[in-house]
Amino acid sequence: MINIAVMGYGTVGSGVVEVVNTNGARINQRIGEELNIKYVLDLKDFPGNPVQEKIVHDFETIIQDDDVKIVVEVMGGIEPAYTFVKRCLLAGKSVATSNKALVAKHGAELLSIAKDHNINFLFEASVGGGIPIIRPLNSSLTADEIEEITGILNGTTNYMLTKMFYEGADYDSVLKEAQANGFAERNPEADVEGYDACRKIAILSSLISGQQVDFEDIYCEGITEITVEDMKYAKAMGAAIKLLASSKRYSGNRLHAIVAPCLLYPDHPLYNVNGVFNSIFVHGNVLGDAMFYGSGAGKLPTASAVVADVVDAAKHLNRNIMTMWKQEKLKIEDKAGSRRKFFVRMKGSEEELLPQILDSFGEVEVVKVPGLDGEFGFITPVMMEGDYETRAGLYQDQILHMIRIEEHKK
Repeated sequence: MINIAVMGYGTVGSGVVEVVNTNGARINQRIGEELNIKYVLDLKDFPGNPVQEKIVHDFETIIQDDDVKIVVEVMGGIEPAYTFVKRCLLAGKSVATSNKALVAKHGAELLSIAKDHNINFLFEASVGGGIPIIRPLNSSLTADEIEEITGILNGTTNYMLTKMFYEGADYDSVLKEAQANGFAERNPEADVEGYDACRKIAILSSLISGQQVDFEDIYCEGITEITVEDMKYAKAMGAAIKLLASSKRYSGNRLHAIVAPCLLYPDHPLYNVNGVFNSIFVHGNVLGDAMFYGSGAGKLPTASAVVADVVDAAKHLNRNIMTMWKQEKLKIEDKAGSRRKFFVRMKGSEEELLPQILDSFGEVEVVKVPGLDGEFGFITPVMMEGDYETRAGLYQDQILHMIRIEEHKK
C-alpha cells in the first residue's frame, strides 16, 4: 500500500479525492500497488462528508508520518505551500502540485531538493489544467530543441474573448456572465490582466531553456482594453483575437517571451480554440509542429493531471524522473527586438492621415469597418517592436488601440 496525503480540500483537492475514489481500481492496476489517501489537511471540518475521517488540521501529522510517501499540494498561493512542500521534499516525500505560483517562483529550488533526495517534485497540473504538456516536454520531446511554445493558457479570458467575438458583447457584460457561470473569480485580476498565463509561460520557458525564468520579467498585457470595435475590425480582417502566451527561442538560448492579445488568421493552429478550452502549440527543430488541446481548468480535469503525477511518483518512489532547470536566472530578451506586424486603430480621417502614416510606417494595409465613423485601421509591414513604438510615438493623440498580429510560420 502507498499512502498519500492531500493538502487542501478546496475545488481541486476534493477533485483529487473524487478521482482516486472513482478510478481507484484502474489507478491501483497502473501503479501495481494500492493507493490510499491517509490524510487530508484543511483548516475546516467537513461533517457528513466521508472525507472527515481523514481530515487533519496540523501539517506536523503528515510530515512526521514515515508511511506517507507522496504529498499532494493543492492549497494555492506561495505560503504556507512553499514551506510545507519544501519540508516534505527534505523529509523524503515526493510532491505533486497544481500550484503555478509556487512552481513559477520556487520550481528550480524544489526540483533540486527532489533530485538530491532521489524523489520527485511533479507539477503537470500547474500548466494547462488537464492537458498533458509538462510530461511531454520532460520525456517525449527531449530529443528536440524546442524553438517555440505558444498557447492559449487561460480558459476565463478565452471564454470572454469568444463571447465578445461571436455575440458582439462588451467586455464588462461578458465578465459578469463569466463570473455568474463560475468561469471567472469574483476578483478576476489574475486572469484578465494576463498574470495567470504569464506564470504558466514562465514555467514552460524554464523547462525548455533549462534556467529559471521569472514571470515578472515577461512583458504581460491582459484583455481589459479589448473592445467591441476591436472585434469588428478582427471580423473585417477575417481574424480572431486571442490572449496568447508565447516563448520563442532565437539564436542560442535567447528567449523572447510575451503575454498579450493577438490577432490570428485562420491558418494559425490556435485560431479555432474557443470557449473555456486551452491549447498549446509547440514547435521543435526535429519534430516540427505539435498541438495539445483540452480542458485547461476545472475541478476534475485539473485533479486528473494531479493524480497522474501521483501515479508517476508512486511508480518511481526511489528514482528522480523530472528534468531540472538551474536556479541561475535567464535574462529574457527585450520585446523591442521581436519582429511582427501590428494592427493599429486610428482616430481621424484616412484621407488626411494616410500620407503621413505611409511616410512613417511604409506600405500599410488599410482596414475599414462600415458604421465605425471617425476612425480607421491599418496593418503595418513586419517590423521590430521597438521600431513600431518609435513610429507610433508620433501619433499618441490619434492611436486608439494597437493589437499585435501573430502569423503562423509554416
